[in-house]
Amino acid sequence: MFRSVRVSDHMLRKPVVVQTDTELFKAIHEILSHKISGVTVVDNHRHPVGVLSELDCLRAILSSIYYQEDVGTHLVGDHMSFPVESIGPDDDIIDVAQSMLDHKRRRRPVVDAHGELIGQVTCRQLLKAIKDMDHPEDRSER
Repeated sequence: MFRSVRVSDHMLRKPVVVQTDTELFKAIHEILSHKISGVTVVDNHRHPVGVLSELDCLRAILSSIYYQEDVGTHLVGDHMSFPVESIGPDDDIIDVAQSMLDHKRRRRPVVDAHGELIGQVTCRQLLKAIKDMDHPEDRSER
């Protein structure tokens, strides 16, 4: 089976983050330039306060077009999804995967005992963990 089921062995250690006062287009730029489906939104102490997905961004843009607003003035905090469902580094990836399916969320911020962001697990990391189980020679950098 898995060499490890601990989140810390499969998480992204440097996830892309933005803050609530980040302009929406800057967050969209981060999502597009890093080729990811969303970002974790953190406060000044790196505590996760929300998640901004591609769908959240698309919803904001379409709403702005409909109401004839300037989307360039929108902030991440106005469009992020919250509350955040964080996990710990010692959590079991199978339980995390089931929770992600149950709640239809593609990512979970990983926090330390003080609530500070230390990583992130996405569907992609879970798929890599499963693939590495069958094809360890194909392991890529985490």
